[in-house]
Amino acid sequence: MRSSLDLLNLISFDDFGTLNRIPGVMKVPGVISEFENKSNDGTTTIVEPCQRRIIVANQLPVKAYYEKDSNKWGFEYDQDSLYLQLKDGFPLETEVIYVGSLNVEIGVDDQEEVSTILLEKFKCVPTFLPADVHKKYYHGFCKHYLWPLFHYMLPLTASHGARFDRGEWQAYLSANKVFADKVMEVINPDEDYVWIHDYHLMVLPSFLRKRFHRVKVGFFLHSPFPSSEIYRTLPVRDEILKSLLNSDLIGFHTFDYARHFLSSCSRMLGLNYESKRGYIGLDYFGRTVSIKILPVGIHMGQFESIMSLDVTGQKVKELKEKFDGKIVILGVDDMDLFKGISLKFLAMGQLLEQHPDLRGKVVLVQITNPARSSGKDVQDLLSDTNRIAEEINLNFGKPGYEPIVIIKEPLSTQDKVPYYAIAECCVVNCVRDGMNLVPYKYTVSRQGSPVLDRALGVDEKNPPQKKSVIIVSEFIGCSPSLSGAIRVNPWNVDAVADAMDSALQMENQEKILRHEKHYKYISSHDVAYWAKSIDQDLERACRDHLFKRCWGVGLGLGFRIVALGPEFRKLGMHHIASAYNKTNSRLILLDYDGTVMPQTSEDKRPSTEVLSILNDLCNDPKNAVFIVSGRGKDSLGNWFSGVEKLGLSAEHGYFTRWSKNSAWEICSLTRDFDWKEIAEPVMKLYTETTDGSFIEDKETAIVWHHQHADPHFGSCQAKELLDHLENVLANEPVVVKRGQHIVEVKPQGVSKGIVVKNLISTMRSRGKSPDFVLCIGDDRSDEDMFESIEQAVADPSVPGIAEVFACTVGQKPSMAKYYLDDTAEVINLLEGLATESVHSKSASYQESHEDLLL
Repeated sequence: MRSSLDLLNLISFDDFGTLNRIPGVMKVPGVISEFENKSNDGTTTIVEPCQRRIIVANQLPVKAYYEKDSNKWGFEYDQDSLYLQLKDGFPLETEVIYVGSLNVEIGVDDQEEVSTILLEKFKCVPTFLPADVHKKYYHGFCKHYLWPLFHYMLPLTASHGARFDRGEWQAYLSANKVFADKVMEVINPDEDYVWIHDYHLMVLPSFLRKRFHRVKVGFFLHSPFPSSEIYRTLPVRDEILKSLLNSDLIGFHTFDYARHFLSSCSRMLGLNYESKRGYIGLDYFGRTVSIKILPVGIHMGQFESIMSLDVTGQKVKELKEKFDGKIVILGVDDMDLFKGISLKFLAMGQLLEQHPDLRGKVVLVQITNPARSSGKDVQDLLSDTNRIAEEINLNFGKPGYEPIVIIKEPLSTQDKVPYYAIAECCVVNCVRDGMNLVPYKYTVSRQGSPVLDRALGVDEKNPPQKKSVIIVSEFIGCSPSLSGAIRVNPWNVDAVADAMDSALQMENQEKILRHEKHYKYISSHDVAYWAKSIDQDLERACRDHLFKRCWGVGLGLGFRIVALGPEFRKLGMHHIASAYNKTNSRLILLDYDGTVMPQTSEDKRPSTEVLSILNDLCNDPKNAVFIVSGRGKDSLGNWFSGVEKLGLSAEHGYFTRWSKNSAWEICSLTRDFDWKEIAEPVMKLYTETTDGSFIEDKETAIVWHHQHADPHFGSCQAKELLDHLENVLANEPVVVKRGQHIVEVKPQGVSKGIVVKNLISTMRSRGKSPDFVLCIGDDRSDEDMFESIEQAVADPSVPGIAEVFACTVGQKPSMAKYYLDDTAEVINLLEGLATESVHSKSASYQESHEDLLL
């Protein structure tokens, strides 16, 4: 039964997914052309597959309206939608399909007709969510729970934000499942790339990956990702992280957001990341999940088109006349809790209080976009904002002058451009925001066009240089890219008021220089640049899909794909037993911690079961069995004293003995350990500053452990310690290495790989060249053993090794060709081999006894 399960584990039904397209003809020996058509005249033309991108977002990039005259639904593209604009970054021949919801509720009777129209005319696939599911999913879990949490607002009381609701979470899952079903209706999993957007769909990657193991999935989060201290309060934190990790690429606007995500993966899932040639990657069960950091841009073509319209110029002229003689400070924000509108108003009041000369001269025009959700919190915010504005206007206003002008009606991008164009300064005062493109739009609008220049009365023969000033909160995603902006802490009302005053008093030349810097960046890093860069990185992240074997592991949202090399197999007893029985000179090499002893075990002494199995293996005259460990020789010698014929290699091979009664051999002539006097004080310094760390002093090495320290801080300290030790020990005959939660300093020329090489060489010199090698280990140091065995097999100058089984513990990338899941499976395998040895010995004794009787 066990063997049957092992065989099933080798099968991935996804392996057959790549067989749905049959290659064309062979044009030259050994080269198959996949996409060819033969024409009537006998010539061959290459047919390139159509590239497709499936963009999945909560809302489709279309506007829906109901035509009363015809009683039909009408649709048009939403030109302001980022998801529509990003297609400019794809190759021209790329077909883009959109999956998402409409901004209106469509009756059941109309859904089929609407779906047909949207797919045929707009390349859109609508997801019709039941009203109750949509309410709990969007207005409940997304907007009232997840969105505030990602913006650092915890529901400490029932009146201070919504608390986690299991019913809303189930609705979130149900909605994501509907999105997944719609994607599956249109996807070609071998060719298409799926790009998922934002926090509404964070579990969608798992649904897609479970259906198509090699699906090409990218995910981009447009909101902040909170620090791990905030994120860990989420009751479904692991489920969301694991689902996101089923993507091939995960994108963020800033390094801070990516850092918080990586920290959460480290603290909650024990995953580490590394940078490879500029790319950050997370190794997740054999798959490398790429992390992309790039802020989104605006659509330059849209703004240039709007600014060239005469109607835009006319509106600019009207606004210029309306605010004639006044300096306009502009704010454009959604009406939500985190945009800091009331704080901005308080700063305006403070400015007028401190500078009476500005009264009647400065106007703050605040455009408020409609709130995206409803609820008491939004109503309270609206009331508070209006109250503050009314107080300031009452205190500092006069007939014909209102210090704060609030524009509450919805304005399109075309309607907003004239306001951007006349504003001397733009203030973005959010207390927390994912990106916020208002400063970008303001800068491009201030760059203007000939139409706007005429409306503003600019001298066409001698036009002045363009200028702009931006005041930006340090808590929003666009802040790092605006190096010429005045950065403020929005909670510090005095500082924001001072920033407004600085902007008003700034010299024109300074405004020009700041504007030029911003415009150069914004115009070159537009939405097409952003989409193209992410698309290219997603392609790169998916390149090795066809070169790995994939199969699914886990249930529910814990589902994940294990992706490993095509020759990587689980080592089963059925596979190794025949090789074991037909060979006569066997070498068995076993790591200790993590291989025959679980890493989590507090008592590190071998169990009675392990000692009994090792005794049975060692009592077989055909076997040479060794424990190869980084532990000290005294510990290993004491623990395994009951297994007299067991070979031990301690401290990564510095000390080796063939049995209990043989002497310890030293693999290196080095006896000078004065370098410890340099290394130990450095390690003590890091131990004192890293709670939970400790030093292990061996005879030939010294090790700094940090497995009990804070995961993130311990890892950072280990990196620093590694660099520190490499510098101070540069002229010493030692190597400094990082391992699993350790930093170790040991003599040069000492490794488990050299141990294996020496053992094989010694067996050959004794006339017992091994014809069977089994090597099992679990960490980086054991990879040296696997590499050494591979070199020994490939060496044509020495007798070959017929049967080689290099096996790692855990399903992960390795030089080994086999794996076992955990230490329990290692012990089961060894027990099976020990049983084979006992049976073989009994059979030999029986044959010998029968011969004597004859």
